[in-house]
Amino acid sequence: MKRREFLGTTLGAAASFAFQPFRVLRTFEMPQHKTGATPFEFPDEFIWGTTSAAYQIEGAWNKDGKGESIWDRFAHAGKVKGGANGDVACDSYHRYKDDIALMRQLNLSSCNFSISWPRVQASGSGKPNSKGLDHYKKFCDALLAAEIRPFATLYQGDLPQALEDAGGWPNRDLAGWFSDYADAVVRALGDRIAYWCLFNEPWQFTYLGYAKTIYPPARGNFADCMRATHVVNLAQGQAFRAMKAVDSNLQIGSAFGMSHYQPATSSEEDKRAADRAHALCNIWFVLPAMKGEYPAAFPGENPLESMGVKPGDMELCRAPLDFLGVNYDQRRMVTAITPGEGESATGARNFDANGGPRTDIGWEVWQAGFYELLMRISHEYKGTPMEVTGNGCAYLDLVDEQNHVRDQRRIQFLRGYLQELGRSLLHGAYVRSYHYRSLLDSFEWADGYSQRFGLVNVDFRTMKRTVKDSGIWFADLADSGELTTTDFPKK
Repeated sequence: MKRREFLGTTLGAAASFAFQPFRVLRTFEMPQHKTGATPFEFPDEFIWGTTSAAYQIEGAWNKDGKGESIWDRFAHAGKVKGGANGDVACDSYHRYKDDIALMRQLNLSSCNFSISWPRVQASGSGKPNSKGLDHYKKFCDALLAAEIRPFATLYQGDLPQALEDAGGWPNRDLAGWFSDYADAVVRALGDRIAYWCLFNEPWQFTYLGYAKTIYPPARGNFADCMRATHVVNLAQGQAFRAMKAVDSNLQIGSAFGMSHYQPATSSEEDKRAADRAHALCNIWFVLPAMKGEYPAAFPGENPLESMGVKPGDMELCRAPLDFLGVNYDQRRMVTAITPGEGESATGARNFDANGGPRTDIGWEVWQAGFYELLMRISHEYKGTPMEVTGNGCAYLDLVDEQNHVRDQRRIQFLRGYLQELGRSLLHGAYVRSYHYRSLLDSFEWADGYSQRFGLVNVDFRTMKRTVKDSGIWFADLADSGELTTTDFPKK
């Protein structure tokens, strides 16, 4: 069964969409490897997609009733590299039909996108903004007409500024406001979207925004960060139940930023430190949902009291997620240190590994770490499907005189990481999708427009889109499922 036949099975015939929106509710079986002449052939059921965040691509930062987000405030204060902001970004708010045409051209069957909270509720609470919801309705309708699964993320960093002014994520009230927001969105869009991520990379916005000053609100307070993580876990549990109350058939998970944490030496101290790093950085937001407890991330007891954990909280955090989203970037090395204050209380120091080649932004390319991480999560959460919701690389290859972007390093990156994903499938990992980060070159958070992750080049002056060689290669893979030995696209 080829991709279009599979989509026809899961989405229905495109012609009938005009009368009744499709809902992708199929429960996938464990993928089975197929034999063939190629190095690896992915299962027919395997889903290929891309991922992006609202603030990275939408633009239209103050249009149609959208409120100010913490990223609007942060960027307008000049705190992003090059003085950049997301006011226009890729202008996808207005150009989404063109972008969906590109997805179809690339044979994609899933679009993992985030919904902007301040576009739905300008102040983070109260009556939803109908114009904001209408935009996402039209976007989803266009995806479904193109036989592409809408795969929505409720929150990816763009907190309404009004809620940050009310205390931000360290404030327990955020859990209730987020649950109300989730309820409003699923009631409006649940007839179009069956697969949902509650959060994308909670550590990114809690750690970089509260412990550090890299992301908004740039507090630089580790205690605030730890309180924020607990509120996010409360919000995750409450929103999960609110959405299931609307429709129990919805498939709901979260996307977690994960790395392969490797001991720096063979010492028992470093091994234990690496396990603590895995507990804190990989599953701190997973275990509370799946088992109602925090993992052992500190040499002594977890700092539950300073985190604001109250009696009964862990049962509120508990939510049997239908799948786990995995965002994977790079391998990290871990060495044991003497426990101290703040971050050092974990007794572990993490640092970038440097044993492999590097991307243009300095990330190590070490494909085997992807396999190790997928196998570990598969072992720890047996039977729970995984969706790879983000994996990508930044290279600064630009459009040449022949209107090509010859980004062979990205193709090599993809082949290597997808080989390791295939190896994990052979060894029993339950992974049903791979979403490359990202479809378009876009606003890369604190780094502005200095990094290019996309399969499609964007000229940010004219907004012209140009499919890179890696995009052509990825389209071949998505169409056939065959991971070939060539580093060049067929066309």
